[in-house]
Amino acid sequence: MAEILRKETVGGVLLLIGALAALIWANTTWSDSYHTLRETTVGPAALHLDLSLGAWAADGLLAVFFFVVGVELKREFVEGSLRDLRRAAMPVTAALGGMAVPALIFVTVNLRGGAEALNGWAVPTATDIAFAVAILAVIGSHLPSALRTFLLTLAVVDDLLAVTVIAVFYTDELNLLYLGAALVPLLAFGITLRRGGGRWWLLVPLAGLTWWLVHESGVHATIAGVLLGFAVPVTRRVGDSSVAVAEHIEHRIRPLSAGFAVPVFAFFAAGVTVGGLSGLSDALTDPISLGVIAGLVLGKVAGIFGVSYLVARFTRARLDDELRWVDVLGVSLLGGIGFTVSLLIGDLAYGAGTVAADHVKVAVLCGSLLSAALASIVLTSRNRTYRRIRAAELEDEDGDGIPDVYQQR
Repeated sequence: MAEILRKETVGGVLLLIGALAALIWANTTWSDSYHTLRETTVGPAALHLDLSLGAWAADGLLAVFFFVVGVELKREFVEGSLRDLRRAAMPVTAALGGMAVPALIFVTVNLRGGAEALNGWAVPTATDIAFAVAILAVIGSHLPSALRTFLLTLAVVDDLLAVTVIAVFYTDELNLLYLGAALVPLLAFGITLRRGGGRWWLLVPLAGLTWWLVHESGVHATIAGVLLGFAVPVTRRVGDSSVAVAEHIEHRIRPLSAGFAVPVFAFFAAGVTVGGLSGLSDALTDPISLGVIAGLVLGKVAGIFGVSYLVARFTRARLDDELRWVDVLGVSLLGGIGFTVSLLIGDLAYGAGTVAADHVKVAVLCGSLLSAALASIVLTSRNRTYRRIRAAELEDEDGDGIPDVYQQR
């Protein structure tokens, strides 16, 4: 079972199943039962952890996914393609563009709405990394691995910036004492792994304490997952040999992430009640909704693809040798998938349960689905192209470096 769950396509399918089930349930006559389940509170109140199941999924389970992503990115920065700063600069700057342009589009659409409407300027700036990676895994069986690394780097930087935006513009109180205290168990976690004395009964409490302190600080708790992932050493010297610590931990945790954490998160995140045709019509005629949809579908592409091209054109940064610009276009469209953080910002900007916040939910759903559909068209075509190239390479039976299919022609 663990080996099956380590396949990204399986995890992606489970996530999409969970999201589809929630979306259908939330738009039936039994939608109240779905929302009741999502708002059911569990956890110790003394530790301020009496959270709803939806909050546990978004803050707790998604942190497990972010931990795996953090470990994978750490390996890429140390040993993989991102060791080259010229390649690493591309997705990092693309993330900046992918946040700035959607925000500008939203502001432009809602200039006449006044300060209250403009409160949601950050809604279309966030990319939901779990959904984006899942869709790429399902449709991209033959796409270059560098494309996934590009998306992971882009999405993690995007989420870090989005959380910073929430902390600065949408958080009433940021507790720096708790945030600073989180560094203590975080450092202990990394040192324990580096010295080779780590056992689950020691590492899990350290990771849990780090997560709790970040949660108490007011910062989105999933950031603790990224920090813990970055704290994992890639290798550790044992005598004259080295042990692949990061690879081992990723191998152990990935089934938990793909098989349970991410699908359950999707189930609680995707349950947006549209409200029938009348509710959909009301939402889609609201300038706030139009700004969100335009920001996700158009702004993300213009920001990610445009900035990437300009950086490659006018600086020494360059695209990975395995990729083509049409591949970046497909990933840019995936960047328009914004669920969790976008919905969170919408509630913070307009107040949970208000008409504007409900319209934001419908707009995020519509914009994300449209972005996913467009990305699927582009990346499915590219996947077929790479599959044909790979098949031709495998047919070079005489080993002269020239595919036999070309020799026959």
